[in-house]
Amino acid sequence: MPNPRCFFDITIGGESIGRIVFELYSDVTPKTAENFRALCTGEKGIGPSTGKPLHYKGSPFHRIIQASGERGTLSLGGRRYLCGSSSGFMIQGGDFTAQNGTGGESIYGLKFEDENFKLKHDRPFLLSMANAGAGTNGSQFFVTTVPTPHLDGKHVVFGQVLKGQSIVREIERTPKGQGDAPDQPVLIADCGELAEGEDDGVPAVGADGDAYADWPEDDTGAPRKDEELLQIAQTLKDLGNKLFKQGQYALAMRKYQKAIRYLQEKTLDADSEKKDTDQFKQEYYKVKVPCFLNRGFCALKLERYETTIRDMTSVLEFEDQERFVSPADQTKAYFRRGLAKTKSSDLEGGKLDLEMALKLSPKDTAVLKELEGVKAKLAAKREKEKKAFAKMFA
Repeated sequence: MPNPRCFFDITIGGESIGRIVFELYSDVTPKTAENFRALCTGEKGIGPSTGKPLHYKGSPFHRIIQASGERGTLSLGGRRYLCGSSSGFMIQGGDFTAQNGTGGESIYGLKFEDENFKLKHDRPFLLSMANAGAGTNGSQFFVTTVPTPHLDGKHVVFGQVLKGQSIVREIERTPKGQGDAPDQPVLIADCGELAEGEDDGVPAVGADGDAYADWPEDDTGAPRKDEELLQIAQTLKDLGNKLFKQGQYALAMRKYQKAIRYLQEKTLDADSEKKDTDQFKQEYYKVKVPCFLNRGFCALKLERYETTIRDMTSVLEFEDQERFVSPADQTKAYFRRGLAKTKSSDLEGGKLDLEMALKLSPKDTAVLKELEGVKAKLAAKREKEKKAFAKMFA
């Protein structure tokens, strides 16, 4: 009998981002795999120890742990580990009782013993049990995003990600706040078990024809040449443009972001022996600039003003900006950043950006109209403040 497969449908900030499909190693760790499988289906009902449903559905990924920069220590389920300068570590979830890493319950009781340590943490996308020491397994688990050999002999590996590695990467890159918790809720919106032979619901190639790994580091083929990376980014930009025209702004943003990731695999080289030609730089920025402009425009449509401001600022601060960012594109960047600032109640900042846009494109009626509107709002605001000040001394 093949190993069981389970799935998580993930949302970030209420937006569906896709499905993760797991294989559970019931042939090596049957007890641990069965615990996870049953918690995916919810078939065991209410937990006797916590009085909560034994079900992952609706529970969060409460910690995103990354080890970046200098060597330091990381905490996992009460244990502390020395780690090196890796770009990632793991994402952790499974606390369906307290939702913050302090709770959870197994199908065998509050805790159960370590089954075995036969499998090693030797690659990314492994499924392993979080614990606070020997014999303290409950419902909490983690998915590795890099090899983590320092966890061998302490945490039980019991599965792997079959599909949805890009979803794991997206969770890993979610902005974090205090205690490694994601700024936006990362939830298991739905979960369950897939029957033998059942379609897993994850197409091998996207419906839009996008066959590229969402994250370049997960591309299993040979290293891409610079020209290939540029062509992939161009293809993804075109897909984003198509989605934008259809009004699917959130999906379009994801395509532009993916294109940017592939562009970031290539650093324009200033070394004298292998210096990039001006022609290549021109083609590079011809893709890069619209990706940032369009992603920021999508964010504006979705009222994600901080993202718009960040992306427009990036365009205006690109290296070689004067050579490769046209006045028309600079106008777009100032205009969209000005709109985002205005929508964020930064009227003065918005006014300055709109004035810069108008300076670059004096005949742009859309810019002129917005600038006049902001000036009127500022005048009304000052008049209101003036009246309020006068009342204080009446």
